[in-house]
Amino acid sequence: MVTIFAALMPMVAAVASIVVYTSTDQEYAETILNDAHSAVDKKTLAVFDAEAAKTVGLERRLVAEKNKPKADIFWNSEFLRTHRLYTQGALTGTSAATSKGIPPTFTFPYSIGFGIRTRVIAVNSKLVDKTQYPTTLDDLTHPRFKGKVAISSPLFGATSTHFAALHAQWGAERFAAFLQALKKNDVAILPGNADVRDAVAAGRMLVGVTDSDDAVVSIRRGQPLAMLFPDQAGAGAFGLYMTVARVAGRPDAPSVQKLIDYLSSEATEKRLIEMGAVQFSVRPDGPMAPEVGPTRPKMWFMDPAKIDASLAPSAALIKKHLL
Repeated sequence: MVTIFAALMPMVAAVASIVVYTSTDQEYAETILNDAHSAVDKKTLAVFDAEAAKTVGLERRLVAEKNKPKADIFWNSEFLRTHRLYTQGALTGTSAATSKGIPPTFTFPYSIGFGIRTRVIAVNSKLVDKTQYPTTLDDLTHPRFKGKVAISSPLFGATSTHFAALHAQWGAERFAAFLQALKKNDVAILPGNADVRDAVAAGRMLVGVTDSDDAVVSIRRGQPLAMLFPDQAGAGAFGLYMTVARVAGRPDAPSVQKLIDYLSSEATEKRLIEMGAVQFSVRPDGPMAPEVGPTRPKMWFMDPAKIDASLAPSAALIKKHLL
């Protein structure tokens, strides 16, 4: 059974408990951790942060507690800040999971990746003819979408990771030109990815860049939103994945490894896909969400160290050319 604590409440963990800090949405994490109880045979204490802070707040908390850690496991909804926590000494090594079918792309000395969602283009399917659907990110700068394109704030969350990855992949010159073209096209910058999805579904915007899990929410509601995976003739859609890591300075208990194995299993990925938290398994032949369609789209991933190196320079260009 999982016990839930608000992130800012005092916490006293029982000796027999596994303490999990997680940025995964509570509705999904509670279900998975409750199901894990029989496999791990230990009580789990899950600690969430405020919605506004999410992973950033948990990153700060883990760093602040580094000398006296309270968590055993960090289950992150993305990968970049997992890497950053390792470089700051807050995480320690965990066993690789290649034997469980996870490709090397998603395994690191400090974490295991599982459960992919991607960056997608959301389109209002009632207001945009299929012949006019964008197929690349650059299409969002086309005059036909002027004043009707939305993105979430590129300095935070998945959008900041995505934009930093674009900076690393494209180089500063092309990245700056893309930002300038977005601004010229009067792009709307909204607080979050769900806001982008809702604006497109309601017809206030024609197109927008969001996460696939947000787009799936609208599709399952029956709203007029099409989910497009960009750049299929090129690199593909940028992929984000969950990570699970062991917190440094905590006992190396077998039950902790059991929970890590459970979270990164294909069965857990399948459950997360069913709930809509992610849309793909990291395993090439693993399950994917029915909303994706019959074919697995092309996706690209990047070493988090390279993205981390582009965070500051991409943010500087964003502030100069877009905000």
